[in-house]
Amino acid sequence: MAKSLAGLTLLAALFMAVDAFRPSGLTNGHATFYGGSDASGTMGGACGYGDLYSAGYGTMTAALSTALFNNGASCGECYRITCDYAADSRWCKKGASVVITATNFCPPNFALPNNDGGWCNPPLKHFDMAQPAWEKIGIYRGGIVPVLFQRVSCYKRGGVRFRINGRDYFELVNISNVGGAGSIQSVSIKGSKTGWLAMSRNWGANWQSNAYLDGQSLSFSITTTDGATRVFLNVVPSSWSFGQTYSSRVQF
Repeated sequence: MAKSLAGLTLLAALFMAVDAFRPSGLTNGHATFYGGSDASGTMGGACGYGDLYSAGYGTMTAALSTALFNNGASCGECYRITCDYAADSRWCKKGASVVITATNFCPPNFALPNNDGGWCNPPLKHFDMAQPAWEKIGIYRGGIVPVLFQRVSCYKRGGVRFRINGRDYFELVNISNVGGAGSIQSVSIKGSKTGWLAMSRNWGANWQSNAYLDGQSLSFSITTTDGATRVFLNVVPSSWSFGQTYSSRVQF
């Protein structure tokens, strides 16, 4: 009985959840595309995911304007984008929609007006989509289309992934392939010889710790922006090294 209760307690600790993520309402915006027909120009980006294939995102991605990017706090969020055929029947594909993940930032261009090239200027809500994603909703020659968008739950294959960069006394961890809300509110890290230590967002989806954790197995506790928490016990082995990515079996 004692072992059963202990097991239940552990499961409760691993899966502290709230109600499932609920989609937002529809909002008007616009969408352009970048990165080429193979989306090779979308790799890297302001969220720090690097190779978007190995990070779990592929080509169904977009860069967000200032009004949506939230200084990187929106990295990993998913949006269903529908071309607004009623507003532009010439360049929209009727009834077409696509779900993308936010992986980059579309910077403002204040040298151009908001309605003629300055598409990502505040306060515009704009998606600069990977070309393969954009062409699912719009006709190539249109270049820019009006859209209706809503934030939706992210469905990812496999578990959350952790890429560790940095140096001694400075672990910079990029966290990717996050399901559910997609974006992260807070992260804690635990070495096999330490207690739980709060991490801080460095930039994009990169979270930092200033502890010396070399030679220790690493655990993480992540809370997403909808309040759901998952604990990833010993997801990184004690033999870890900087520059490597470690995949979990746990997902939101």
